[in-house]
Amino acid sequence: MRELLSTERLVLRRPERDDAPAMFANYASNPEVVRFLSWNRHQSVDDTLAFIKFSDAAWATWQAGPLLIEEKDSGRVVGSTGVEFHTATRVSTGYVLELDRWGRGYAIEALRGVLELLEGSSVWRVEAFCHVDHPASVKVLEKAGFEREGTLHRHTIFPNLAPEPQDVLIFAKVMW
Repeated sequence: MRELLSTERLVLRRPERDDAPAMFANYASNPEVVRFLSWNRHQSVDDTLAFIKFSDAAWATWQAGPLLIEEKDSGRVVGSTGVEFHTATRVSTGYVLELDRWGRGYAIEALRGVLELLEGSSVWRVEAFCHVDHPASVKVLEKAGFEREGTLHRHTIFPNLAPEPQDVLIFAKVMW
């Protein structure tokens, strides 16, 4: 997977250490933004630096991993997306955007960009999960070309929401 992709309005690129302050301030520390995510809200820039270290390890292992979502015009880091490999042929993806960028189609554009990056690779299945009570994410995934496959009960812990596993909807895009 390439480390950089340009879409109509966005640049998807591998995160770097210098991005940590913007990532923390723009989305990773906002309780409303991370409410339905499977990772803890960042309490400090050190948490964000730990994520970048995780990202570097993923890229070293799979030649793919997290990607920042950057506005092409402003250069502002507004969120992240990317892939997590489960096998050489199956990955999962998702997205997070700063609150001020919700409802602008950025998530759809970013997810379509991720799918474009995976074209021609060994990946044949891309999965995405969302909390059953998050209809905005359902719309994003459907508009990005993912098909809803069903509900997985007590599947994922959303630490910013509740300490016990929650039901999720599973979506997938079969690449070939």
